[in-house]
Amino acid sequence: MELTVQDIVAWIEKANEKMQANKKYLTTLDQEIGDGDHGINMARGFQEAADKLTENDYPDTGAVLKDTAMTLMSKIGGASGPLFGTAFLKMSVAAKGAETLDHETFKHGLEEAVNGIKQRGKAAEGEKTLVDVWAKMADLFNRETDFSADKIADEAANAMEQTKDMMAMKGRAAYFKERSIGHIDPGSASSQYIFAALADIIGGK
Repeated sequence: MELTVQDIVAWIEKANEKMQANKKYLTTLDQEIGDGDHGINMARGFQEAADKLTENDYPDTGAVLKDTAMTLMSKIGGASGPLFGTAFLKMSVAAKGAETLDHETFKHGLEEAVNGIKQRGKAAEGEKTLVDVWAKMADLFNRETDFSADKIADEAANAMEQTKDMMAMKGRAAYFKERSIGHIDPGSASSQYIFAALADIIGGK
């Protein structure tokens, strides 16, 4: 697997398309166990990120990921901005100076992203947060080196679905306690779209 600067830009553009198309769905999920603004926030943040990336030329993949991170941090409201921004910022550090991202570098970037999300959100796997999707994806890239785009998409979708049976332990959803069980975590849903977009890019290469 090798991702170029153009591939990373296309990844964020594709993720934005999915956020726009599923904005209402993400909002509905968040209305059930949150503030009800997740879809709006994610759609706004990724639209801004996609717009910014198309306006600039980047010397390496790390620079693309860093610009993505800073835009998401500033444009996504609530707790999600710092969390998603941190994920992409940690990936940008791992990719710094790399003209292309190979499997090893991307794997390391995902591991650092998970660590960053956990530290920033003080969360762990099984607590019904975006960590549950990002950690599963890091495990996939760490466990296997030869897999299809469909495998990436399926793994992300399965990780998202598993949050339905969890009780929320972090954020506003934690106030619902047992009543949060039976609902998909909005942050996991939007994370799933990010990795589904990555699968689209890898599958198209």
